[in-house]
Amino acid sequence: MASPTWICLLFAVAACSVSAQRIVGGEDTTIEQYPSLVQLESRVLVWSQSCAATIITNFHAVSAAHCFILASTTTRRIRAGTSMRGTGGTVVGLDWFRHHPTYSLFTLDADITILRLSSPLIYTDQIARAPVISQDFDLPDNLPVVHAGWGTTEEGGRPSEIVQDVTVYTINHALCVERYSNLTPVPRTVTANMICAGILDVGGKDACQGDSGGPLYYGEILVGVVSWGEGCANDTYPGVSTRVASYTNWIIETAV
Repeated sequence: MASPTWICLLFAVAACSVSAQRIVGGEDTTIEQYPSLVQLESRVLVWSQSCAATIITNFHAVSAAHCFILASTTTRRIRAGTSMRGTGGTVVGLDWFRHHPTYSLFTLDADITILRLSSPLIYTDQIARAPVISQDFDLPDNLPVVHAGWGTTEEGGRPSEIVQDVTVYTINHALCVERYSNLTPVPRTVTANMICAGILDVGGKDACQGDSGGPLYYGEILVGVVSWGEGCANDTYPGVSTRVASYTNWIIETAV
């Protein structure tokens, strides 16, 4: 998670910069279980799934800002309504993408962006919007939340060809801040706009390369956007997602 992501951010290699997280310790599922989940595809030489996003209206989706390094509307598109990576479903281009104005490339604070689609999605059993958590709502500790996506199933491994999901648990924010402040050789800052989730002191379940920008769900509600972490499924350092509740009002104002 964090280590390869940070290298990508520093060097801004186009093929690398869009890869940050994946599902580890999960199971195969279907898009019918997560119809708001879409693949974010990038074009270097050919189109390929690189991140994910979540539908919030038939014209808009939410993803991670770091998935758009060196990007333009001609090099990003979404694929909705399919369980399989890179095939099937509905492919739609982008009119624009808009990062939160306080997004920091270096700390990954406000790592969130809104995508405006070039044509509307038609809702079906495989394509639907996700409700967004209320502004400033604080999730309790130890709440079961779910990652879903097509990322690699082990650190440095290959992406999954079928969508997977995994249940993890929200982790006390102060404890997560403390853990990352002790990271060596370079401590990391967990801000108030981030959610930590995993299986603390056990590990083995997480999001990772290829899952960045994808949802952290509580039930069907979008509560987080997969952002960064130290490796993948680390027992000491949990995965970190953007806290959507910090940006709900901005999402509503922007996705009109």
